[in-house]
Amino acid sequence: MSIFKKDRTAILALEDGSVFRGFAFGAKTTVVGEGVFNTGMTGYQETLTDPSYFGQIVTMTSPQIGNYGTNLCDEESHGPKVSGFVVRELSPITSNWRSTHSLNEYLKNNGIPGIEGIDTRAITKKLRTAGSLKACLSTEGISDEEAVSMAQKGKSIVGQDYVKEVTCKESYTFDSSGEDSLPFTVTGTNLEQNKIPDLTHRLVAFDFGAKKAIFKNLRRHGFEVIVLPAASSVEDVKSHNPDAIFLSNGPGD
Repeated sequence: MSIFKKDRTAILALEDGSVFRGFAFGAKTTVVGEGVFNTGMTGYQETLTDPSYFGQIVTMTSPQIGNYGTNLCDEESHGPKVSGFVVRELSPITSNWRSTHSLNEYLKNNGIPGIEGIDTRAITKKLRTAGSLKACLSTEGISDEEAVSMAQKGKSIVGQDYVKEVTCKESYTFDSSGEDSLPFTVTGTNLEQNKIPDLTHRLVAFDFGAKKAIFKNLRRHGFEVIVLPAASSVEDVKSHNPDAIFLSNGPGD
């Protein structure tokens, strides 16, 4: 727990000059991004890997994060897409039979810095009042002045084309067998009787930074989901002869 730690070497600075000192976890690095918050009480790994958070430093409002660890099955894309992660308290234990790594290990392995032991309520209130702000998160022991300066000089998310960073590189059919889209089941209960319906319609989905949960829900409703890169042409769409077209959400402006 953060109360037993001594050195507040991590820092979160906002472009308005606000500075929050805390304890470092995850990777040892410095990043600049758009400061935002997320109110989810669970699902932190889904937040970390949601492509729509690309380029953002995410503050979680729930007071403790990380108690059930991480695993590859809960990723919404391949690896984290956030720039940095801010929590009130990083859980000192990881307890879940599906966990393969602690949250600290997961972020460290993927080069994402984290900060804990700061007033996430104050950050959330500021962001809710002022809107998103450019932010700097560092776990390298930089000064307050350096962090504020980096936040102020950081690129605004307005006008940034982050979609090209997160879209798929080539087209593919999502979960053709339907096995990956099955709801989570518990052996020995009637939940294991869930079945994916037969394919009834073909849908072309433009990937502007979609998370896997969207495609899973479409697959569960009988759609054959063909995912296309964001820059695909009309001819690319027509070549698949779809019954429907889906435009996903994504990061940036």
